Amino acid sequence: MNVFGVDIGGSGIKGAPVDLERGDLAEARHKVLTPQPATPDGVAGCVAEVVGHFGWSGPVGVTFPGVVTGSTIRTAANVDKGWIGVDAAALLREQLGDGVSVTVLNDADAAGIAEMTFGAGRGRKGTVIVLTLGTGIGSAVFTDGQLVPNTELGHLELDGHDAEKRASTKVKEDKDLSWEEWAHRVQKYLAHVEMLFSPELFIVGGGVSRKAEKFLPLIKGVRAEIVPAQLQNNAGIVGAAMAAASR
Repeated sequence: MNVFGVDIGGSGIKGAPVDLERGDLAEARHKVLTPQPATPDGVAGCVAEVVGHFGWSGPVGVTFPGVVTGSTIRTAANVDKGWIGVDAAALLREQLGDGVSVTVLNDADAAGIAEMTFGAGRGRKGTVIVLTLGTGIGSAVFTDGQLVPNTELGHLELDGHDAEKRASTKVKEDKDLSWEEWAHRVQKYLAHVEMLFSPELFIVGGGVSRKAEKFLPLIKGVRAEIVPAQLQNNAGIVGAAMAAASR
């Protein structure tokens, strides 16, 4: 069975039909740039463009970079603050058509669900933390396979700042940090999270997971196992489709 997944990010919005038996994209994904400012109407229009690219008319799962309770947006760190308090599913149904069912969830939670089912976390027990490094830092925490939603560990304080302002991929790019310099920041962040949660496993995702060999071997002193996400930057799309199917 195929279900459509859309992943809203701070820099890009991408989506594709997902084959839920394989846990992989059924077609090559389509991506558009996130509008700036990333207002609700602007982003909703882009989601409709991505879905429309495939002529899709079935269920759609959509990730959002912030806390989502029900389908209401509670925080918006890397998109316009106008999202706060918006019923995202209702807004997207207006754009996609009332006949289309829409499920909205936190972006890192979606990526984590996909990784725990089809990727690096499959079959793993204990505490597993999935971290998505990109415009910000998203987190998904699992205990014996059960998700603790909306953890937002990218906003833990690190060196007097939000952790994602110190260790995200965007910071690496903006400050032109070497892999060694950036890995040191990621190491400090992982050590802080480990002190709080004592996970057995960290799964590091986001687009930078494609280059895991450049920075993961440089991270020292963290007791938990650290592995790259297997679904890499498609995890959010897959997890969004899984959430839509489960509804």
